[in-house]
Amino acid sequence: MSNTTDKAAPATGEEDLGAAGSQLSTAPTEDAPNLPSLGVIGWARWFWRQLTSMRVALLLLLLLSLGAIPGSLIPQTGIDETKVAAFRKTHETLAPIYDKLGLFNVYSSVWFSAIYILLFVSLIGCIVPRTWQFVGQLRGRPPGAPKRLTRLPAYTTWRTGAEPEQVREAALALLKKRRFRTHLTGDAVAAEKGYLREVGNLAFHIALIVMLIAFAWGQLFKSEGNKLIVEGDGFSNTLTQYDDFKSGSLFTQDDLDPFSFNLKNFTGTYEASGPNKGTPRIYKADLTYSAGADGKDQKTTVEVNEPLEIGDSKVYLVSHGYAPVITIRDGKGNEVFHDAVPLLPLDGNVTSTGAIKVMDGYRNAKGEREQLGFQAFFLPTYVKGNELASQFPALLNPVINLEAYHGDLGVDAGIPQSVYQLNKKNLKGFKDAKGAQVRENLKPGESMKLPNGAGTVTFEKEIKEWAGFQVARQPGSGWALAGSLAAIFGLAASLFIQRRRVWVRAVTGDDGVTVVEMAGLGRSESAKVPEELGDLAGILYEQAPGAPDPDDDPADSEASPDPQVAPAEGAETK
Repeated sequence: MSNTTDKAAPATGEEDLGAAGSQLSTAPTEDAPNLPSLGVIGWARWFWRQLTSMRVALLLLLLLSLGAIPGSLIPQTGIDETKVAAFRKTHETLAPIYDKLGLFNVYSSVWFSAIYILLFVSLIGCIVPRTWQFVGQLRGRPPGAPKRLTRLPAYTTWRTGAEPEQVREAALALLKKRRFRTHLTGDAVAAEKGYLREVGNLAFHIALIVMLIAFAWGQLFKSEGNKLIVEGDGFSNTLTQYDDFKSGSLFTQDDLDPFSFNLKNFTGTYEASGPNKGTPRIYKADLTYSAGADGKDQKTTVEVNEPLEIGDSKVYLVSHGYAPVITIRDGKGNEVFHDAVPLLPLDGNVTSTGAIKVMDGYRNAKGEREQLGFQAFFLPTYVKGNELASQFPALLNPVINLEAYHGDLGVDAGIPQSVYQLNKKNLKGFKDAKGAQVRENLKPGESMKLPNGAGTVTFEKEIKEWAGFQVARQPGSGWALAGSLAAIFGLAASLFIQRRRVWVRAVTGDDGVTVVEMAGLGRSESAKVPEELGDLAGILYEQAPGAPDPDDDPADSEASPDPQVAPAEGAETK
């Protein structure tokens, strides 16, 4: 994309190359505006020409790249609102400034959208006229030879005894064989090659537009949600089933693909020794899923980077942890809680923490309704003397540490709270005989008695595992991939293919001997044009061998020099 024409060759005289040196590209010409007489329409045309020029497009691309940097460095509300809230709390001065500049939501901000739209318009305004101009060039013929071929950067000539018509016919056949577009105009053959360069250039810019559209489409209609599922439990693709969910501004609930799945089993194995001890070797989740309302159950396995694809949605395996099975009974032995409690990992060895909440059904020793809460700390591989962290991610020696509380969990107030955290504001800790907070380590099958006949807590021998899944729907990703590949190939074609022209003129000289002239012209200075012209001239010279100059010794005519390397006397190579 350019707003200036290419110089075909340096001028050595007052005459230019005319049509022969024009239209080697589809870049529009730009005349200097007559500023005193521009007017409104003139200024509008000038602004449009600037907007669709290469320098403005490059500037917009640069601005778009620079504008994306804050979106990578500053937390975004559409990605992680928790980090945004933490940033506001710790940067009370910067946060209001970032709000005014839209830096917490860069990709949907007014200024980023303006750059995006201007770049889109610039590309459209450039491609449409260039495409029509290129189609016109394909439908036309290569321009005729300039009057003075000697002015071209690659040139050679020699005299031959063959008739001019024979030379031109041989040149036509040779150039067609080399896949040049050729035609005979006057006393010269005109040929052109390398149209794929402009095809690649246009394909590159069209691919950019496809990528911009795909990116915008994906941002507007995307959706992404996370769900933690314990072995034996399932998930249905509805908004209420997600633990957290975010989507584009034009996304609706109807865009969700109808499907469901159950987590049958999770398998994780780890390196047992060596420098990579504890590194996962196998991470896979065995699922049973069905697509649609009446779909049949199917079995599949989801692994890291090997998602389950259903419609436009992809189900990724993103995390893993343990869910110890806990049973809680009141002072009379009545079971008030029995469930697998998922705990969140804190490190690579799956040291985990979480909360156990008994919200209904419990009565204390006095018969009063109360709620129970337990702060849980789980170590899959416990080593005596180190109670702060697990020593290995597998269940080699599991231990759970429970800290018991009673009172009001705060869930009845209607204020949302995390299921993994314990709000201790209205809770009282259970105290032992010495007045210390009740806290105890339990191994599978062991129980902890609460003081004053308040009940028991049992760590069952069964320990389930959970898997975290991310369900992502990114429309337009296929188009974005196709656009990026097309852009790469188009750019390669525009860089490595050279558009060039060759002319062969054969006329009868003043002494009745045919004079052959060959010249080549490329869009830019390149060694390929002289080399190619020398190769063509060498082949044509064999079909129309050189004739001696009238002043030469006839014996010299027996030689057959290469016109590019050692032309016959009177010949000239440039």
